[in-house]
Amino acid sequence: MKKLIVAAMICTAMLSFTAYGSEATLQKTEVSDREMAEDIISVTDTQEETQAAEEASAGEAADGSTEMARSFLTGQLEDNTTAMNRPVAIMLNNIVDACPQAGIANAGVVYEAPVEGLLTRLMGVFEDYDNLEKIGSVRSCRDYYIFYASGFDAIYTHYGQSAYALPFLELPEVNNISGLAGYGDQVFYRTTDRKSPHNAYTSFEGIQKGIEINGYSQEYDEDFQPGYAFCGVDDEVELPAKTEANVVKPGYFLNEPWFEYNPEDKLYYRFQYGDKQIDELTGEQIAYKNIILQYSSWRKYDENGYLNIDVDEPNVGKYIVNGKAIDITWKKH
Repeated sequence: MKKLIVAAMICTAMLSFTAYGSEATLQKTEVSDREMAEDIISVTDTQEETQAAEEASAGEAADGSTEMARSFLTGQLEDNTTAMNRPVAIMLNNIVDACPQAGIANAGVVYEAPVEGLLTRLMGVFEDYDNLEKIGSVRSCRDYYIFYASGFDAIYTHYGQSAYALPFLELPEVNNISGLAGYGDQVFYRTTDRKSPHNAYTSFEGIQKGIEINGYSQEYDEDFQPGYAFCGVDDEVELPAKTEANVVKPGYFLNEPWFEYNPEDKLYYRFQYGDKQIDELTGEQIAYKNIILQYSSWRKYDENGYLNIDVDEPNVGKYIVNGKAIDITWKKH
């Protein structure tokens, strides 16, 4: 099997682009032993950080206004409703005719992986989206994205699917909302500014309707174990490596994405198709705190180019934060 890169961009406080959230901290002390779990880096807090997070979860904000909890998705302290809200994972169109995407800045984590024809597709994992009237455009499912979403206990939202994904979508444990289902027009809508199939969008109200119709819980499964743990918001992570990572290029051929590190705010700003990648709703460039490059083996399902990406076999990758990169190994727990 050949090897490809799946990029997971972990963004925090994407709405304002000024509050930067927490950095993921790796589980092991030896670089060679670092692992990934549930297709993302397996991380753990120190005892002191864990205690602080637990105290924050049970306490109030500094102004005493509301109870706070640490988000499983971003590591930030959020109000309990947001932090404990089961996320939704939404397939986002990434063809040039569908850019800019709407609402992507609200995603706490974004996955980018290749699909057929050298294109990539994005999957945004959202816990804070209740003010969004437009998210998308939304595109179809590929089977490996189902597995990425399951690592977050996310409700998987898509408009169509490949034949290879259908058997997995039919599993009772896979909570998904489909634009091709009989209720699809209650969840999704089409705009007139773009040609089909690049004009299908959803919204907070639409997703809530899909969740209601399907009877899905919006609380995390009681057995859910998050794939991330985080350092404190004001703590700094110093990677034990000398590899500079001021410009990061995942290596996708068609959209040719890259990230540029800004040492002033310590964020990675994303570019693709030769220009800044922005959110249609904000007009602002998308930025991320952490980048994970996860190498995976793959082969083609058929002559149409559908990819069979191995999300289970352990492999290698890179973890990138604060202008530095380290080599990692990952495995799915």
